[in-house]
Amino acid sequence: MSQSTSAESAITLYRLQACPYCERVVNKLQEYDLDYRSRFVEPMHSDRNVVKRISGKRTVPAIVDENTGVTMSESANIVDYLDRTYGAGGAE
Repeated sequence: MSQSTSAESAITLYRLQACPYCERVVNKLQEYDLDYRSRFVEPMHSDRNVVKRISGKRTVPAIVDENTGVTMSESANIVDYLDRTYGAGGAE
């Protein structure tokens, strides 16, 4: 749908395959028809150094939104952020 493999996407989602929390964020990105780039990370928590570098934690999902300069983790926080930023009355 809105997933892009292009480096042009301003939103990057760090995620795991078949992770229900990650899918919750994917669904919200698709609901708002936002272009985003998926970066699948290592399943082993201790190997997720790329996520630790960008968010300070090794948990997924994590999102980087270059449109607003926001980097965050935790699916509930990300969904809330997307609602506030891109939902009704948001930046869109």
